[in-house]
This record gives sequence, structure tokens and C-alpha cells, in this order.
Amino acid sequence: MCLDSPVQCDEMPSTGRLMVAQMRAEQNRGTIAQTAANTKNSSNKKGISVQVKNIVVAAALLLASTWVNAQNDPYPSKPIKLIVGYPAGGASDVAARAVANKMADFLGQPVVVENKPGAAGNIGSEFVARSKADGYTLIFGTISSSINGSLYKKLNYDPVKDFVAISQVTSTPFLLVANPNSPYKTVADVIAAAKKAKNPDQLPDYATAGNGSGSHLFMELFTSMAGIRLNHVPYRGAAPAVADVMGGQVPLTFDNILTTLAQVQSGKLRALAVSTKTRSSVVPEIPTIAESGVPGFDATAWFGVLAPAGTPAPVVNQLADAIQKSVKTPSVTETLLKAGAEPVGSTPAEFEAFYKAEVEKWAKVVKSANVQVE
Repeated sequence: MCLDSPVQCDEMPSTGRLMVAQMRAEQNRGTIAQTAANTKNSSNKKGISVQVKNIVVAAALLLASTWVNAQNDPYPSKPIKLIVGYPAGGASDVAARAVANKMADFLGQPVVVENKPGAAGNIGSEFVARSKADGYTLIFGTISSSINGSLYKKLNYDPVKDFVAISQVTSTPFLLVANPNSPYKTVADVIAAAKKAKNPDQLPDYATAGNGSGSHLFMELFTSMAGIRLNHVPYRGAAPAVADVMGGQVPLTFDNILTTLAQVQSGKLRALAVSTKTRSSVVPEIPTIAESGVPGFDATAWFGVLAPAGTPAPVVNQLADAIQKSVKTPSVTETLLKAGAEPVGSTPAEFEAFYKAEVEKWAKVVKSANVQVE
């Protein structure tokens, strides 16, 4: 065929040349049709591409608008959760609810106390550490918050790095208490009995809320600084430990003033000393351990509010301001003082420095006493 060679076509008879011309025309029409189809497809693709781009741009603008609006929403715009890592009715729960109710007045949103007890507060702490850092989920920290990092071999959160300090709510002494019928009327009596013991069976016994609890570590610090040894009798919680001291099964315990003061005032327990370096304004007649034969002794139980690390500074400052105002209101101050707790209401910077110092302090006690909890 001469479709690709005009010279060969010129040499063909007229009938042949006519057939070739018709074939070329058909070929050209096919090429034009294909070109038109390709052009249409290209236009369609471009149209679809433009539509997709428009959708993406619109979605991006919508997301940006939503983000801007979220940033412009005044904080708080919804209820705030205050997690307590201990059961309802305990010292931390009572203090948390007293402060939370008043915080709501200053923040304009409810502050809901939610109990997540277990593992010496670790369950609640881990929950908050893994929560969004937006100021809507907080932890009501206790002295255990500063102890657990060195006490437990495996934690799913970092007690320092995973939190930002907001404000210390209270400073609360522990009371060294004895059964009223025991021979121990002063701190000096306990030290003398321990030094007089000729074998471990003769050492005074003391009850605690459990291995690694605040009552245990306070007593470890006391025995270390006093240069004595005592027999540790761990219980599953403060309530049964205090109950057995009142019942006479164990003569001594070290526990939070919030849970022991009522028993002291009713005569069911005898207070030997407070753990803080200064006497409590609530019970100024009770001496300190430091002035009772162990110079320099100072151990404080405390409550404070922390948030997940990364919480914006303006939110932290707003929460701190609400806490500071709350603890200074007469109703909250009265509730805390009546229970034996000294209101604090510190700034975020003050609480952060205190918290880090507590972590370091109790890490040394845990290591010295070789206390470990699985």
C-alpha cells in the first residue's frame, strides 16, 4: 500500500489512487476523533483536578477556621475534671471537693471531682498524664505523687516530666500517735525504748498504711534521723492501721493529721508530735519532732493540683489564680483548718520548685531504707 508514500500513489491507476484517498480520509477522521476524545478527557481530568483542589482548600480553610475559633474560645468553655487517685471520703477527696466547689465560682465552669483509686494514686496519675494537655483534666496530687517515681520499679508515666505544677493547695503535718494505754507519752519515750531493746522482738512496733506509704516513709525518715530501729507492721490502708493502734494491737503509727486529729481530740489516740518543722496552728500545743529530740526533722504531707505536661501557660496561670482565691475564701479556709490542713495557694513556679525538692528528698529516703514496691 502507498498510504505512507505519495510517490508510489502517483504511479497507481486512477481507481487505485481513489481507494487510497478514501483510506487516508478515513485515517484522518480517526485521528481527529481520537484527538478530540483525548482533549475532552484531558479537560475532564483538569475539571476533576480543579474540583479536588477546591475541596481540599475549602477543608483546610474550615479546619483553620475551627482551630482559630477554638483558640478564641474563652477558657474554660466546658466542665473541668479534677482526678483524685484515692477513694471518696478520704483526706485527699475531702480537700479536693472543698477547693473544687469554690474554683467553679471563679472559673465559671463546674470542677468535677472524679475518683480513680488504686496503686497508691498511680492509676489516677497515669490517666491524667495521658490526657490531653488542654486544662480540662487535672490531678489532685499528694505526697505519694512525689514518692512513687522512686518507689515503684515500673511506672507508665514520669512523675516529673509528664506534669506541670499549678498550685499547692495545702501543707499538712503527719502526727506521730500512740495508743493512750501504751507507755509512750513523748518522742523521747519511743527513742529510749528502741535504744534499750536487746533484740528485734523488743523493739517498739508501728503500724502503717502499707509498704511504701507516707506513714511508712515518714517513720523511716524518723528512725534514720533518730538513729534507732522499729518493727514495721504494714496494713492495707490507713484506716485499719489506725484502728489497730486505737485497739491496742500495735502501739504506734504515723499518719496524716486529717485522719488522726479527730481521734486525738476524742482521746482515742495520744499525739506525741507533728512532723513539720513548725507547730501546727490548728493544734499548737502538740510539739514538733524536731524539738522533741530529732533536730532538723521536717516532713510534710501536701495536696496540690497538677496538669498534663504541655498545658498552655495562660491556662496554668488561670487555674492557679482560681486555686489561690479559693483557698483564701473563709469557707474553704475553715474547712481545711478544721481538718488540720494549712491552706497554701502557691504560684506555679513556687509549687514546681517545692514538688521537685520533694521528689529528690523522698528518693533519698526510699534508697536509704531500701524500700521497693512491685
